[in-house]
Amino acid sequence: MTLELIDTHCHLDLEPLSGALEAVLSRAHAAGVQHCLSIGTTVASSQATVALAHRYASVHAAVGIHPHEADSVTDEMLRTTERLAADPAVVAVGEVGLDYYRQHASPDNQVLAFRAFIHLAQRTNRPMLIHCRQAYDPLLILLRQEARLPLRGLIHCASGPPAFIQGALELGLHISFAGNVTFPNAHALRELVALVPDERLLLETDAPFLAPQPVRGQPNEPAYVAYTAARLAELRDTTVELLGALTSRNARRLFGFPESAGVTNSTSGASLR
Repeated sequence: MTLELIDTHCHLDLEPLSGALEAVLSRAHAAGVQHCLSIGTTVASSQATVALAHRYASVHAAVGIHPHEADSVTDEMLRTTERLAADPAVVAVGEVGLDYYRQHASPDNQVLAFRAFIHLAQRTNRPMLIHCRQAYDPLLILLRQEARLPLRGLIHCASGPPAFIQGALELGLHISFAGNVTFPNAHALRELVALVPDERLLLETDAPFLAPQPVRGQPNEPAYVAYTAARLAELRDTTVELLGALTSRNARRLFGFPESAGVTNSTSGASLR
C-alpha cells in the first residue's frame, strides 16, 4: 500500500521554502504528499500564495489575515481579500482567528477582524482555517454567535483544553495536528488526539515552522508531514498508510481537492531528506 498524505497548512511563500520551492515540492511528492494548502497571513502573502497555486498543480491557496495583524486591518484590505477569495485556486479563508497569547494585536480588533472573515467565508462558501491560542472560550462564543452551523473548516495546529476541542467538534469543525504533537513533552497535546473522530482528523506541517521531532531545529517543509502522520498512527493504533488515506480523504472532502494526481511512492522507499 502506498502512502498518501495531504498537508493542510503550510506557508510556501515564506523563506526558506519560497527560495527553493521546486526542490521542496519534489521532496514532498517523493514522501507521498499529494496536495499542499498554502496559507495567507497578510494581503501580500495571500496574493503570493494564490500566485503559487496557479503555478503548481499540487499547491492550493487560502487567503486571510492572521490575528497578529488585526490592528492594521482596513476595509480596503478586507475587500482585497474577498476579491482574492473568488479565485478558483482559493479553497479556504485563512489563516484567521484569535490569539491572546502574544498580544500582537488588541483583542477588540482581533474580534472585529475575525467576525469579518467569518462572514467572508460564508459569503464565498469557503471553509475557514482557524488559528486559536489562549482565546479558546472567546473563539467558540464568537463562532456560535456569528456563523451558520454546522461550520466548515478546521482548527489549525490543535491545542487547548479538551473542552475546546470538544466544542469545536460540536460546531462541525475538523481538527488538524502539526509537528508539535511529536515533541517529547507534548503529553497534553497527544491526549487530544483520541478526542477527534476519524472523519474530522487532518494533518499539517505549518511549515516552515514547528518541524517534528526527528528534524526539530530545521526549517519545516511539507515532506515532513509524514513524521506527524507516523506519530498519529501510533497514537491511534493503526498504520501510517491507513492514517494517511483517512486524513487525505477528509481533506479532499473538506477542500474539494482532486483525487491522487498520480504521485506514488513506496513507504519503504520514500525519503524524507
